Amino acid sequence: MKPENIHWNDWVRILIGEVPGSYFIEIVFRMAFIYLLLTISMRLMGKRMASQLNRNELAAQVSLAATIGMPILAPDRGLLPAAVIAIVIVIMARLVSRLSYEDQSFEALTQDDISSMVSDGVMQMKNMRGARVSRERLLEQLRSGGLMHLGQVKRLYIEASGSFTMIKADEPRPGLSIIPLWDSDFEWEQKHLPDQYVCNNCGNPGNHGAKPDQPCDNCKDNNWVKAVE
Repeated sequence: MKPENIHWNDWVRILIGEVPGSYFIEIVFRMAFIYLLLTISMRLMGKRMASQLNRNELAAQVSLAATIGMPILAPDRGLLPAAVIAIVIVIMARLVSRLSYEDQSFEALTQDDISSMVSDGVMQMKNMRGARVSRERLLEQLRSGGLMHLGQVKRLYIEASGSFTMIKADEPRPGLSIIPLWDSDFEWEQKHLPDQYVCNNCGNPGNHGAKPDQPCDNCKDNNWVKAVE
């Protein structure tokens, strides 16, 4: 459309566009076809398409969304190309899903792998950097599970889908408080142990007794605080 043909008060063009009125009848047919095509495609790609998606499933869904958009609104675009593209997407998604089922190494390559974020009350800083999970994001996840310190955590995993799985310790041990620093009243309600110190960065426990004067052997930080239970 030429710039001189665009007017802010051209309500007919803004609301209806430059298509004949009969095209609105065609839109009903196009939308019904695309809706059916999308429903069948997602059904063929499995139940996961209606749940939390992994990377491959998300890529397939975004590709489907891009495929179905133009035939609905563009009168010069046919429906058959969209159907062909959808068939290719479904075949690729099912192929990747089958190969992932048969070969764990292929699954790890295409969907990433599970990683441990917390092990026996200690944050695994190297794994957190690899998964791009910040310290505050991890502590937020633990607080949402009703925990108050790291000693209550046996394992915290980040799954390939990006969700977290937590296993609580059967017998909690002293650990680093995860209460925000600004909530000092609540933080001081916790029982602080006078002879047990943990790394303030990762929760790694130090030796019993005096406050350690050497860097943490897990994260190399040299800030030690009293453990809580």
